[in-house]
Amino acid sequence: MRLIKGTLDFQIEDRCVVTLGKFDGVHRGHQALIDRVVTYVPEDNRKELIRTVISFDTAPTMILSKKERRKMLEKRGIDLLIECPFIAELISMDPETFVKKMLVDQLHVAHVVVGEDFRFGYHRAGNPQILYELGKKYGFTVEVVEDILDGDKKISSTYIREALSQGQMEKVNELLGYEYYITGEVVHGRQVGRTIGIPTTNLIPSKSKMLPPNGVYVTRSTVGKETYVGMTNIGCKPTVEGGFVGVETYLFDCDADLYGEKEKVRVLHYIRPEKKFDGLEQLKAQLKLDENEIRTYVKNMENQPKK
Repeated sequence: MRLIKGTLDFQIEDRCVVTLGKFDGVHRGHQALIDRVVTYVPEDNRKELIRTVISFDTAPTMILSKKERRKMLEKRGIDLLIECPFIAELISMDPETFVKKMLVDQLHVAHVVVGEDFRFGYHRAGNPQILYELGKKYGFTVEVVEDILDGDKKISSTYIREALSQGQMEKVNELLGYEYYITGEVVHGRQVGRTIGIPTTNLIPSKSKMLPPNGVYVTRSTVGKETYVGMTNIGCKPTVEGGFVGVETYLFDCDADLYGEKEKVRVLHYIRPEKKFDGLEQLKAQLKLDENEIRTYVKNMENQPKK
């Protein structure tokens, strides 16, 4: 997948099929747009189009880090990702200028896929109907994809962020269409866990990554080709004076040295809030209780009938 970032000045020679939005979580609503881009076939069938996503990153944190999003979009079949800087030049463009400059002149757009509530241009004045009219003027077609609903509520990044901020991981994962995850390289920690018989892996998440509340979670981690059930603490490790928000995971039934390896931690269920204990013995006792609860949770989860 080709990546263009940090600039509005680019030129694509071949024609493109495009979808636009924030795509900060690539959730089920986003996936509906992406799937239409990937599967779209032009009526003239003259030449395969460049399958393109244009993202606008307006929030300081994202459900997926940029690196995670890039990998996911590539895996879903996108050829080109344009991460547009949210700068004055872009913000001040009226809808037609945006369409003419970026979609027509720079991308030679053939087809645009958007959601029902898509807005663009200065003061968000553009909408799907205006985009449709501009398409007739400049020679491209427009497809509006219906909202994906959870009951009677639209699946959106805002909805998912609310659930994530409350640690409602089952709901988050249902809305995303995949298990929320945190990725990174296993780094050296204080090795306190090893001294109390509970060795852990440590990740430092991207600063742009939105995390669930500090606390202990049921997780499933993949390192290399192996996957382990685990117990993860997200937070500052107050008992041992941690100075930053980290992701520390005790991988059940794993005794391998994983320093320097890439780890993907999928967060499944919230157990309890992070808390400070009077000492390591009290911490160790609580962690054993947590481990028992997690093993029971996972066993019950595995015994549930498949949907």
